[in-house]
Amino acid sequence: MLGDITAVDEIYIVCGYTDMRRSIDGLCAIVEHQLHMDPRKSAVYLFCGRRCDRIKLLMWDRDGFLLLYKRMEVEGRFRWPRNQTEARLLTWQQFDWLMSGLEIEQPKAFKSPENVDNTLPG
Repeated sequence: MLGDITAVDEIYIVCGYTDMRRSIDGLCAIVEHQLHMDPRKSAVYLFCGRRCDRIKLLMWDRDGFLLLYKRMEVEGRFRWPRNQTEARLLTWQQFDWLMSGLEIEQPKAFKSPENVDNTLPG
């Protein structure tokens, strides 16, 4: 299936501002040269511009790149980390929060089972 995002192993948010005029080649260059990552691995790379109302998603799809573009039509902005030198690995839950216009860190959210200590006291 074309662009099956659920098949990827990792989701990266590329922090900082990205020139949203960049196309596939320009975004691949950011992944390769700035982040020192391989844009052809089984991952999604998310980019956001200064206005924070648009996101580009770059993904390798077996034999070519896929570029998806989302523009927020409701009042509000994407909550985007701005440290320009990093890419952060996201969970699917954080990806869902981001796409819904929420912060990727939700302090009141339930912790995932792998982050919870299941030992009993005493």
